[in-house]
Amino acid sequence: MNTLRHRHTIAIVVFGIVYAAITMFVENSYYQLIMAVVPVWAVMGLAWNLFSGYSGLVSFGHAAFFGLGAYFVALAQTHWGLSPWISIPCAGVLGGLAGIVVGMPTFRLRGHYFALAMLAYPLALLYVFEWLGYQELTLPMQREAPILYMQFEDHRVYGLLALALMLGAMALTRRLERSRFGLSLLAIKQDEAAAEAAGIDARAWKLKALTLSGAMAGAAGGFYAIVLLVVTPAAVFGMLVSAQALIVTMFGGVGTVWGPVIGAVVLVPLSELLHAKLGNLVPGIQGVVYGVAIVAVILLAPEGVFWKLRDLRQSRRVPDDEPVAAAAAAPAADIARPERHRTGQEAVILEARGVSKSFGGLKAVQSVSFEVREGEILGIIGPNGAGKTTLFNLLNGFVRPDEGEVRLDGRVITGTRPDQICAAGVGRTFQVVKPFRRMTVLDNVVVGAFVHASSEADARQRAQEAVRRVGLEAESGRLAGQLSTKQLRLLELARALAGQPKLLLLDETLAGLGPQDAAEVVDVIRSLAGTGLTVVIIEHTMPAMVKLVDRFVVLDHGAVLTSGLPAAVTRDPAVIDAYLGKRWRAAHA
Repeated sequence: MNTLRHRHTIAIVVFGIVYAAITMFVENSYYQLIMAVVPVWAVMGLAWNLFSGYSGLVSFGHAAFFGLGAYFVALAQTHWGLSPWISIPCAGVLGGLAGIVVGMPTFRLRGHYFALAMLAYPLALLYVFEWLGYQELTLPMQREAPILYMQFEDHRVYGLLALALMLGAMALTRRLERSRFGLSLLAIKQDEAAAEAAGIDARAWKLKALTLSGAMAGAAGGFYAIVLLVVTPAAVFGMLVSAQALIVTMFGGVGTVWGPVIGAVVLVPLSELLHAKLGNLVPGIQGVVYGVAIVAVILLAPEGVFWKLRDLRQSRRVPDDEPVAAAAAAPAADIARPERHRTGQEAVILEARGVSKSFGGLKAVQSVSFEVREGEILGIIGPNGAGKTTLFNLLNGFVRPDEGEVRLDGRVITGTRPDQICAAGVGRTFQVVKPFRRMTVLDNVVVGAFVHASSEADARQRAQEAVRRVGLEAESGRLAGQLSTKQLRLLELARALAGQPKLLLLDETLAGLGPQDAAEVVDVIRSLAGTGLTVVIIEHTMPAMVKLVDRFVVLDHGAVLTSGLPAAVTRDPAVIDAYLGKRWRAAHA
């Protein structure tokens, strides 16, 4: 990990040295302007990427923060004589505050509604500043103390200052990328439900991201005003501003520190040079360049140049043979039921009281009541559509019941958010496996460990222990998207374990597994239960379930059909008729 971090640091330093050297050799004033503008758009792309690239929420409104920063610096110098050395950091603060103001109401929206709402902010500000009479605001020339006001005769200095701003943004993004901040946002982007089940407060992290992103965009806008010496509403609030930040990032690669830099270094000079050469023949050729770039990247590299190159490199390293899991197990048919000494008097850890949920006219769950005792393995079975997964969603907060309540350790948790229920001690896996595919196995599990970890180092240590317990140590450095189905099931189990739960909700953990793989996963679950962990499991693989669980609750049409010990439940005629079927009756007659 440290070696990788050093390599990235060295790459950023080398890139900075090369860019500075090129800047110093440029003598043409127009090219000097381009060398100063490229880092500005790279920072703007990094700002957009810090929010949208890592969280997955598309913003068409970052021009609002950029424009506020530009106008603040221009007005502060014009009316108050404030030096840009002071006003640019203040513009960053203003952008961050604007991020909070924008984010708090807008995060109530989802998908394209969020994107369109974000677009409204810069458009509204554009008309506000025009109405205020700031159609064109020119910064005054300062003859007496030009350096104090960032006014240099040698325009290459602007390129070096812009480079310093970009390197600082890259370093900050890289630091956040490997921290709890970045990993939490990446988890939210790749699967928000899984992130919340792992204990992440998605709304809070997205607000933090937009705040920091707005601050970076505000500072970039402030410096842009100093470089151009003139600010107009269309130039800083216009749609092209947000679009350009989005396009340079998508071209280079979203969710990575190098993506916006690659996009800015390639697209900004190309569009500016073509505009200078062909602008009189092809008006708006800059827009054509960005349009062609986005079409090309969608067709050839949908996630951007950086990820395309990384995938090509990773594909050459993936071994053909899948490593064998550390824990050996017998075939599923030979699983022996271990002795579990239970008195039946253990404390109740989870209780559902008359829980009901309807979706329109469909009654998915109807007055379900049951309890789970400490250290128990409870199996929830029933035919497809019986309401099993909906019941799990009610238990850990993804769905609020219409009636009834859920208690954890005697405390009502009905209506509590999934991340808060996770923090209270409930881990969760999903029927359709939900890995964070662009993250390594260890980073996936680290996300689950954050909920109770005292530090990032503590979270990583807890994650390593959880990975070891499920037998995935050999895979800890692989991307989750490269794993087999069995390994993905174990990964999801490890992520839930890393939060140190007292209760695990396992939703069809054996789905899609062959007999041998199912046996290995069952063996892991049994070993976890042997440590005193309470488990509630939904599963259709009845031979394994009968030998694994202490007790069954059977659902049919959303209601509890019966409950009891495996031997009694599997011989119940009502259960056989509703779920197990004639083959089970014949095989166990």
